[in-house]
Amino acid sequence: MRPMGKREVVVVYRSELGDLRLLLTGDALITRPLSCHAEERFRRLVDLVRAADVSFTNLEVLLSHGDGYPAAESGGTYTLTEPYMADELKWMGFHLFSRANNHALDYGIEGLLATSRELDLRNMVHAGVGRNLAEARSPAYLDVPQGRVALLSACSTFASFGRAGEQRPDMPGRPGLNPLRYQATVTLGEPALAALKSVSEHAGYEEIKAQRKSWWPAAGAAETEFEFFGTQFMAGAAPGITTRPNQEDLAGNTKWVADARRQADWVVFSLHTHESPADRERPAAFAETFSRACIDAGADAVVGHGPHLLRGIEIYRGRPIFYSLGNFVFQNETVLRLPADIYGRYRLGHDATPADLYDARTGCDQRGFPADPVYWQSVAAVCEFSGRALSRILLYPLTLGYGKARVQRGRPLLAEGQEAEQIIARLAALSEPYGTRIQWREGMGVIDFPIG
Repeated sequence: MRPMGKREVVVVYRSELGDLRLLLTGDALITRPLSCHAEERFRRLVDLVRAADVSFTNLEVLLSHGDGYPAAESGGTYTLTEPYMADELKWMGFHLFSRANNHALDYGIEGLLATSRELDLRNMVHAGVGRNLAEARSPAYLDVPQGRVALLSACSTFASFGRAGEQRPDMPGRPGLNPLRYQATVTLGEPALAALKSVSEHAGYEEIKAQRKSWWPAAGAAETEFEFFGTQFMAGAAPGITTRPNQEDLAGNTKWVADARRQADWVVFSLHTHESPADRERPAAFAETFSRACIDAGADAVVGHGPHLLRGIEIYRGRPIFYSLGNFVFQNETVLRLPADIYGRYRLGHDATPADLYDARTGCDQRGFPADPVYWQSVAAVCEFSGRALSRILLYPLTLGYGKARVQRGRPLLAEGQEAEQIIARLAALSEPYGTRIQWREGMGVIDFPIG
């Protein structure tokens, strides 16, 4: 009889090796074709995307021929584009598409569901929205030779009507996006808080709060906090604003991350968030807390986007958190049709055209996105895993045509020379507070492992 011993492990499947080359990018706000272009720096970028085992981007447009009606509140530009733009991203080599972002409901539920249909017709893997909360929160899966990859997607910046709702036995859920709500508390010194309470009393707001509590006893702030027109205040020695993730959304999202961990070889979590402290290049505290919780629950990478600029990189428990990869495609000034609401925002009448709107919004490129180079410089991140361990991150600097004409800018090219070095230097400075060291090497940024 053979003695019982340690069972020999024989590798049968390639996915057992734990090797993966994962490419991550930020926002793809695409409204013009990509495949017709042939600049050498663009074609090298296309080759880079295609060379990855798995490539990800945040799809920040709606794909529709006109389904749905414009929402009263949009994420900024109403980002409607032709459905074939999905084919352009597929042509470039992308496999995974996040959908939970502030533009998901620009054309209401109909626009959201129409986009889902267009992606499904093309067998494109997408996550972050659905016909109810469970569907919006659930992972989507991609199978590649290196294993099964799960994608989950959430958003913290959205109009309240965009949040997906839970289904009940006696009532369907609400279509929408997977939310990450958060609470913000403003800390003031005692004199300032006393003055605010006096203002609330004199304005009659305390009486309104009392009436509200008679109907909804649970409404209002905690005992240590003071609520004023929906914002929570508290006394403290260090004035400032603190944020923390909504516990219900934190638990709901990490539950599905843990589920994906058991159902896939690799787990990627996408987080779309605009919020920041006073420094726009730093993430809000709630986003940091939530991202680390996703890693704790089993995510192999957290990829952030939303503010249209770069934020730092943290390596947490051997896994990367990209707090924002900035823009990948940024063509928000060539949307062909826009609703009356956005024209009214800039006091333009019914005779105005889209070009009139874009000129009014930016002061003919003198303010907003066109006037600041940080919105037109980003990176594509390639995470290399070997034996399931993160072995290296390559950060390819991208330029999107700052200073070029509206009809030209917004398409990514690999940055070169001084601009490329400046992009990586800025990202290195943003990542330094997290203890992440980025080296400039052969025209790109490199994070080597093990660190130290």
